[in-house]
Amino acid sequence: MRFMKKVGISLAALLVSLSAYADYTFNFPEPVTPMALDTLHVHNKFMLISMVIFFAVLAIMIYSIFAHRKSKGFKAVADKAPSTAVEVFWVLVPFAILLLIDFVIMGIPAYHSVVMMEDTRDKATMVVKVTGSQWKWQYEYMDGDAQGIKFTSVLATTQDQQYDRAGKGENYLLEVDNPLVLPVGEKVRILMTADDVLHNWWVPQFGSSRLAVPGFIRETWVQVDKAGTYRGQCKELCGKGHGYMPVVVNAVPAEEYKTWVAAKKEELKKASEVKEMSKEDLMAQGKAVYEKNCAVCHQVSGAGLPPAFPALTGSKIATSPIFGADGKYLPDSHLDRVLNGKNAMPPWKASLNDTEIAAVITYERNALGNNVGDVVQPAQVQAARQ
Repeated sequence: MRFMKKVGISLAALLVSLSAYADYTFNFPEPVTPMALDTLHVHNKFMLISMVIFFAVLAIMIYSIFAHRKSKGFKAVADKAPSTAVEVFWVLVPFAILLLIDFVIMGIPAYHSVVMMEDTRDKATMVVKVTGSQWKWQYEYMDGDAQGIKFTSVLATTQDQQYDRAGKGENYLLEVDNPLVLPVGEKVRILMTADDVLHNWWVPQFGSSRLAVPGFIRETWVQVDKAGTYRGQCKELCGKGHGYMPVVVNAVPAEEYKTWVAAKKEELKKASEVKEMSKEDLMAQGKAVYEKNCAVCHQVSGAGLPPAFPALTGSKIATSPIFGADGKYLPDSHLDRVLNGKNAMPPWKASLNDTEIAAVITYERNALGNNVGDVVQPAQVQAARQ
């Protein structure tokens, strides 16, 4: 009775725990690329083969155990060992069977899948470069009508949502400000690299992932055959912000893609325009840039996570003069640090435009417990780049 009571309690606990599942499934997510579909077919074929082998071996074991049990009068033969030839025979026969299964029945489909994964150039109509950084993705369209489009994609989930000060949306921690947009049905060659540590650009429904290695260009490809929004993550343990590096891809019809390209080019053109801004405008934009790009390391309050990520509040960098008497920015100043980075601090000159850099520096010097009083204009950042 005590045993049955424990079993009952265990089953009740199991049923209660089911309510904690966010999502679960017994199969792969719906494949939307040829690579994902082929991978699913190979997986299912291998599972069937494995199940046949498993149940065949299990059936032989069960038969042997019950047909040759002691109660039926069978006795273990201990006084005579089988001959060496018999032992060798019963080792080689299963070995030959498994060799046939592995290299022919399973090897040929696996080889086909590997060749498909590595064939990045055949019939590819466009090239996109993906660069991983802690903790964001940078996308650059390398050719075609979209050539020159370059933007950074970062987590859009707010700090208030992360700390339970606001309600969580449907795509909590899987939403970004700038998703990658691809045309449906086009084979896209993906060039991958990283700025700092290993990253891995992974969308489950695409059926492939590729490690992004600093200093190397690696390749994969994507051909999305169904319009929709597809979400993934960096699946390489790339640091404390690993869980805040989602991937979002919008696959759209060809005409909608052309419209997006035109609109994105116009948006980037306007963002690159250098104009004088008021302190209030710089502070407002700087707050948004800071919370989206800097808060994951330096915290929303500016307190940082020393020693890896120092505090900005009261720091020498955020309170010392930026420009010298000649109007040029000083080495190791606040502007120099944001533009060029140092140690764990990445260079932001490739990710943020002049206005965004000017705004975030102004915000860091006049918020987060600091009150220096000065401002940095986009024109000064533009001059510093040169």
